[in-house]
Parts: sequence; C-alpha cells; structure tokens
Amino acid sequence: MESDARPPPQKREAPGAEARFSFDRMAVERFQQAFPRARWSDERRSWFVPGNTAARRIDRWLAKEVALRAPHDDSKGRDAFAFDPISSRYLEIADDLRIRTPYSRTVLEELRAVPWASWDDELRAWRVPFRSYEELRRRWPNVEKAAQLAEPEERKLRRAAARNTEAYKAAQKRAAERRRHRYPLPVQDLPTLGRAVATEQYGIVVAGSPGGLGDILDRLRNAGAGDQVDSWVSKGSNRPVQRDQVEKAIDPQTLSDLAEQTGLSHDELLDRLTRELPDAVDKLTPDGQLPAGNGPDLLDEVPGAGRT
Repeated sequence: MESDARPPPQKREAPGAEARFSFDRMAVERFQQAFPRARWSDERRSWFVPGNTAARRIDRWLAKEVALRAPHDDSKGRDAFAFDPISSRYLEIADDLRIRTPYSRTVLEELRAVPWASWDDELRAWRVPFRSYEELRRRWPNVEKAAQLAEPEERKLRRAAARNTEAYKAAQKRAAERRRHRYPLPVQDLPTLGRAVATEQYGIVVAGSPGGLGDILDRLRNAGAGDQVDSWVSKGSNRPVQRDQVEKAIDPQTLSDLAEQTGLSHDELLDRLTRELPDAVDKLTPDGQLPAGNGPDLLDEVPGAGRT
C-alpha cells in the first residue's frame, strides 16, 4: 500500500510590524496602552504589533513620542552642557546650540552626523538642539580642529610654507604648462614617431625610429661617409662604404638583435649590410629625394638582414 505522505502546511506569518525604541518604563507603559495586542520577542529584541496597518500606527506613535520626549531630552542636554560645557568661539548659546565656522568639508561631515542638527540659511549657522549635546560634545574636537585649519590666516601660512617645497614647485610648473596647453608626457607613453615634441632640455625635437632611413643616413654622415650617402640618394653610381663606418652608424643593440633574428654572426651581418646598404638606399630614393619624415626602416630593406 502506497503512502500519500505530504509535508505539513507551512504556517503563514501573521501580518504586522516590529517596533524598537529606547527602553524607558513610562514609554513601555504608553506603548502597551496604545498597542494592547503587542508582544515582546527576546529573540528579535523588539515588539511585534499584529495587523495590516501596524507599520503606519507604529510610525505615528513614535512621532508623538519624539515630540513628547523632546522637552525632557532637551532639559537633560542643558544639564549636560552646564556640567561639561564647550567653550569655543565657534559656538553660540541661544534657544539651541549655534555653530559658525569657516567652510570645511570635515566640519560639514561631522555636523551632519549629529542627530537633529540642521543648517539655517538665514542665520548662516548650524543649529543643534540641546538633546543632541552628548553627540556634539563627542565630535567637537574634530569640528574645532578642522575649523581652525580652515581659517584664512591658517590657509595663507600653509601656502607660504609650501612654496619652498619641491612638490609645490613641481605643481606650479605643471600649472604653467597646462595654461599653455602643454601636458607632461609619461616616460612609458612615448610620442608618435615623426611628431614634433617640446622638450625642456633640447627644445623642439622630432622623434624618429633608430632604424629609420633619415636616422641611419645622418649617422653614416657623422661616421665620415657623407659623400657615399649623397651618391646613394642622388642619381648616378653608388660609392662603396667602409665596414667600420656602418658599424659606427648602427646601434650595437640593433646589430645584436638582427644577428639573432637572421642567424648570421656579427661579422657576417656587418659584411652584408656594408655590401647591400648602397643599393637599398638607392631603391628608396628613386627621385633623388629622401622620403618625408624619418622614412621607412632602412634595415628592413636590406636583403637577408631585415627584421622579421
């Protein structure tokens, strides 16, 4: 015989709402009079009020309690102030506590965290009721310190002290460059090749590839092969170049990389470059003129020695 086992029906939670407030014997009595069906839960540490409209009724009761307790709490706050007062030029005593300070973000954050504190636009001051005095007293050292640092004279002194620091000088230099619409270039973010760049040490320079046609030809001229280079570029026969002149014109690291990529020895690579460079330049300058900018990578045009 098959059994028809079914799970027991789930107990539906009764409609209602929870109420939490600071313990006070008289407040508890008033709460029980307003909500005779309310039950205390040790597990949740709150009162449970049944009913579909319980939340609205609890909110109304709490609002009345606040209004009822405000005079009593303000009286307690006045007593606390009389016992342990705050003495400060930023604090004025009236029907409540009024605070005027220079603008400071720290002051703003601290006073916003004080219960019932509010900004009065007409008085240009923060108003804090006496019932919030304990919290204000706790935060006051931070408020006063931030207010003192925000005084105009203190700001001037800090600016004057910072003028002799390297950080201030660097900031001033950056600001001056930005006013000219010039921005510092990070070391790892190099400029586009062939573009004019303003430098502090050398003025206006054009960045080029170390293997570019114009770059290598300039190095060959500096190595004493100016006449040979001119013969390659112009129309006519190409004059040969010396092996040591080619070696001086090409960066040692570039030669090492090319030897590794081509499988040639250092000497074999130099021999091939010395033999093939005149024809390679001749092909790249058919009209007897150098290409615009730094030109193509010359080493890629040398047969058997180009970079892969």
